[in-house]
Amino acid sequence: MIVNFISDYLKHRFTSKSRHGTHSPFVYKLTDEVIYDFSPKNDYKSIEAQRKKLFNDHSEVTVTDLGAGSHLNKNRVKKVSEIAKNALKNPRLAQLIYRLAKENNPKNIIELGTCLGITSSYLSKAAPDADVITVEGCPQTAKVAYRNFQDLELDNVELQVGNFDLLFPEIIESADRLDFVYIDGNHRKQATIDYFNWCLPKVHEGSLLIFDDIYWSKGMKEAWEEIKSHPDVTVTIDLFWIGLVYFRKGQAKEHFKIKY
Repeated sequence: MIVNFISDYLKHRFTSKSRHGTHSPFVYKLTDEVIYDFSPKNDYKSIEAQRKKLFNDHSEVTVTDLGAGSHLNKNRVKKVSEIAKNALKNPRLAQLIYRLAKENNPKNIIELGTCLGITSSYLSKAAPDADVITVEGCPQTAKVAYRNFQDLELDNVELQVGNFDLLFPEIIESADRLDFVYIDGNHRKQATIDYFNWCLPKVHEGSLLIFDDIYWSKGMKEAWEEIKSHPDVTVTIDLFWIGLVYFRKGQAKEHFKIKY
């Protein structure tokens, strides 16, 4: 599996483009002003300081994994420091998700897969006026995330604990529409397709769906291709680590691979 992942990564590097290789004004602007904006932001500092605390937290939690599990560590009892090292989005990617959320200016954000809450914290900081709902399947991991939210004094985050398949439809049902959805959990083909299909009745022209780990497995690659081909999807951006899905009416259907 690791060999296939490396092969996919190398193929992506050779076939993807920078902003100068895109002919879509929307994608060019997004790439230039958001994706490739590597300037430091004040919001990054406190969250990265919290990440460092997690690297030094050697307490143990019992992990309940309702998804496809971990490639790196399949033990049920894990140190918080190990989860922080192996499972958290690295700063470069978490900060990209922050910038995408800030650019989108959403009224609501849904995240599937809280983990220790670092990416959730970035989403909260990116859109302080938005209602952020994040869902975690593991109760003990969620407790650590909740403590991080408290330490960072985040007041717009609601943490729900339980099975995505049960909670996500309820969250969608209660929303007038979906502005920003980040799916980072389960990592099974059918579950990923289901989550996408469940979102469709509530998406609009300004919606952004982000799918994590689109090259994680054969099933995830197949799910990504199926999502791209859906008639309601007009623009997708494949950044290898994540895939962006847009529903911009009046725009020709195009798929982009961007180096990141």
